[in-house]
Amino acid sequence: QVQLVESGGGLVQPGGSLRLSCSASGSIFSILNMRWYRQAPGKQREWVAGISSIGITMYANSVKGRFTISRDNAKNTVTLQMNNLKPEDTAVYYCNADIVTGGNKRNDYWGQGTQVTVSS
Repeated sequence: QVQLVESGGGLVQPGGSLRLSCSASGSIFSILNMRWYRQAPGKQREWVAGISSIGITMYANSVKGRFTISRDNAKNTVTLQMNNLKPEDTAVYYCNADIVTGGNKRNDYWGQGTQVTVSS
């Protein structure tokens, strides 16, 4: 049984910053890729950023230069530092992770999401 829990969402003014965190818990052997997605009302869920087990990062063009993804392997956490936020960043942000559990079982897991609202 593996669970991902996001935190850090909230209301922020344009140009402001927020830091999202995601913590994985359960019978975890190892965590491979970790990612952040977001979904605005009436829109498709979109990929935002990803980080490999050794720290290689990738970003969607819409957030490149403003967002930074990082991870702490000892704590099984991934974070998303969001700077220079824009109204179009408003969405529910979801944590996603590729995790290996006991018996060498590999599955993709999702958190329940955290709301980010950028408005004046």
